[in-house]
Amino acid sequence: MGAKTPRTARKGRTRAKKAGLPPGTLIYTGEKKVESVRITVIDYDQQHYDEKQIRSVEECASFIATPTVTWVNIDGLHDVGVIEKLGRAFDFHPLILEDILSTRQRPKFEDYEKDVFIVLKMLSYSDEQQSVEAEQVSLILRANVVISFQERVGDVFESVRDRLRNSRGRIRKLGADYLAYALLDAIVDSYFGILENVGDKIELLEDELVSDPEERTLQAIYRLKREMIFLRRSIWPLRELINGIQRSESDLIGESTGVYLRDVYDHTIQIIDTIESFRDVVGGMLDTYLSSISNRMNAVMKVLTIIATLFIPLTFVAGIYGMNFEHMPELKWRYGYAGVWAVMLVTAILMLVFFRRKKWL
Repeated sequence: MGAKTPRTARKGRTRAKKAGLPPGTLIYTGEKKVESVRITVIDYDQQHYDEKQIRSVEECASFIATPTVTWVNIDGLHDVGVIEKLGRAFDFHPLILEDILSTRQRPKFEDYEKDVFIVLKMLSYSDEQQSVEAEQVSLILRANVVISFQERVGDVFESVRDRLRNSRGRIRKLGADYLAYALLDAIVDSYFGILENVGDKIELLEDELVSDPEERTLQAIYRLKREMIFLRRSIWPLRELINGIQRSESDLIGESTGVYLRDVYDHTIQIIDTIESFRDVVGGMLDTYLSSISNRMNAVMKVLTIIATLFIPLTFVAGIYGMNFEHMPELKWRYGYAGVWAVMLVTAILMLVFFRRKKWL
């Protein structure tokens, strides 16, 4: 069985496939996360609601033609043919399709006149890997239509679906722009749960750092640093993204929706501030760890130094009386052995008293 290829190397190879190709070339740069592409359609207005899973892109046409709001969700991007058919059916700009399939996109907002295109990261916490995982989500807003693209089945949109099914709130009374806002808001709100998990990890690591830091503590600190860099890269551009949507002059985004977007913007600022605080704490952890290890080493060196200092005069005395010269007067003395021991013990006690007064002990 061959060695596993590092994930970073795989990512580099998928990006390299697009080198030199013209803009709009459709190549999926991510990993295959589902066996087959799943297309789900939710069609609704204030009076009716219809949700179904369809097998082909062509079936979307019957929903799109209606005056109701339609949400088309695609799970799985590895089948380029399906994405290409969808692009032809809806007459999407080629660059939109290219960005959808390039799953390493930086979160961004683009206005294509008849379409508003949004790319952002949906984050989840893996209990098995004990780390944060990211999935690219692409949203296309068109008059009465929202189309979302995800890499795999499973998302944070269940609360939005529940509101649509049960006609809770104002979501069924408003247009597609409000639906796009609701999806965006669900993703941003999910970041708070991710940050809560990261905060718990930081607290546990801080306790370990103070009580008994080990080599694995240093490894955990480096993992947290990488995680914070990853979170910052995934979330920081949201500030610019939402600000761009608010400033957009697109007719697809109503003025009433702008009020709710300001709330998402406030949440984004709060999340970014939390990430920056966590980064400062994790950065300080490394300094604390190094200081703790240095203090521990100093304590060990202090004990060894005291022991060595105690034995220096004792070794001096033992060395003198170990010379065995013939005319050393103490060699023939009956109490010489006991006297030498007495001298050495008194010397050691006096040194300990001296160390104690100096508060070296």
